[in-house]
Amino acid sequence: MRHLIRSIAVSTILVSSAAFAAPKMTVDLTLPEITEGQYHRPYVAVWVENPQGQPVKTLSLWVWNEGYKWLKDIRRWWRKAGREDMSFVDGIASATRPAGRYKIDWDLKDDAGKSVELGTYTLFVEVVREHGGRDLVRHNIDLNAGDFSVQIPATTETGIIDIRLSGMAR
Repeated sequence: MRHLIRSIAVSTILVSSAAFAAPKMTVDLTLPEITEGQYHRPYVAVWVENPQGQPVKTLSLWVWNEGYKWLKDIRRWWRKAGREDMSFVDGIASATRPAGRYKIDWDLKDDAGKSVELGTYTLFVEVVREHGGRDLVRHNIDLNAGDFSVQIPATTETGIIDIRLSGMAR
């Protein structure tokens, strides 16, 4: 009987924890396979800005290991978040990725680790390829609206981008 009560208590805690999961936003980013011309893996920056256009959080930065001199080609991200602090860039940068689908999560915290206030933010996805194109995709996100799911159409340098916000209490 004692084991049954303990099992029920643990199950209740687990179900309660799941119901109050921390809010997060997930970006499913697709990099299309490009077969025309000379192909290089793209530099990619995914970040969030506040309504004043200030960077809040860089979610992903994919650059070629020796390519820091080319970071300025990710124009908007570089001007807004990258050029002032190379130690910040070193701390978040990772290798470029081949064509495929990638999941990027945001815990709704800023670069300093503090929870962001409810409000409207803009998600940016900037993709730049040597000897290729450049696309800057932006989408407004209203954290006051609760959970949502949206699909952004493909561009030349990105495939379809799926954005989901979950765990928001209303």
